[in-house]
Amino acid sequence: MQRSGRTAFYTNNLGLPLLLAAVVFVLFDMTHLDQQISNLLLDPGTGEFIMRHNPWFEKATHKWPRILPNWTGELAVIGSLLSFVWPLLAKFPQLGASRFLQATRIGPVLRFTTRYRRDFLYLVVTFALCTGVIHYLKSHTGIYCPVETTLYGGAAPHKEWFSSFTWLDKAPAGRCWPGGHASSAFTLLAVYFVALRYRWPHARKLLIAVLLLGFVYGTTRVVQGWHYMSHTFWAGIFVWLTAWVSALMFYGRPALQGVPRGDESRIPVAVVDAA
Repeated sequence: MQRSGRTAFYTNNLGLPLLLAAVVFVLFDMTHLDQQISNLLLDPGTGEFIMRHNPWFEKATHKWPRILPNWTGELAVIGSLLSFVWPLLAKFPQLGASRFLQATRIGPVLRFTTRYRRDFLYLVVTFALCTGVIHYLKSHTGIYCPVETTLYGGAAPHKEWFSSFTWLDKAPAGRCWPGGHASSAFTLLAVYFVALRYRWPHARKLLIAVLLLGFVYGTTRVVQGWHYMSHTFWAGIFVWLTAWVSALMFYGRPALQGVPRGDESRIPVAVVDAA
């Protein structure tokens, strides 16, 4: 039973994303499906993407949506820093600052951040790793956005990401693959893994909401001609794998696998303890 559960865990979290990557590669990267989808979004009269020069669409779909992942990351950083304050104050209870904070509403906030320090640190590390992975891929593939290529009136050549990928040397100019805007929403998958760790009953709904948000973020950039549809899929795949591996390192498989509440004794104390 334990081996079966482990197999299902890795199949769902690693096998399915890799299978999706293979499907995306064959369906999009080996065909012209990306261009066919983008061609449907062109204005017949001008030949340009319908929403490319719409300032309100740009603000509503590109500028303002950044607030959600940005604020989540910033709150995680603040929570991580505050989590180290309470233990320091507890060592010196005689200090006036310690007595003041314990007597105000700030005290419970500091205790909360200390109790969930591991989760705050996980969010900070995972956000940084996801951003780093996407930046690395952009820098080492050198792919231009659709509107920058000769296919849609630009000057740069169209090429596939695997044709110019390099492990160590940075590729020439062009930073469009995978989708950066979509990846910013997908980084919220880190919050899903925190919810999964605590076996929150609405964790699956949160997962669906984050995935939908990522596709909305990515699709709006496709409508503007700044990305192909496959860029969104690739962003989601890489962010998922990064956040999942990071969660394994922070929490361990049993916590993420959702052992029933009556079986917490099977999970190591270091994993169950939130402090």
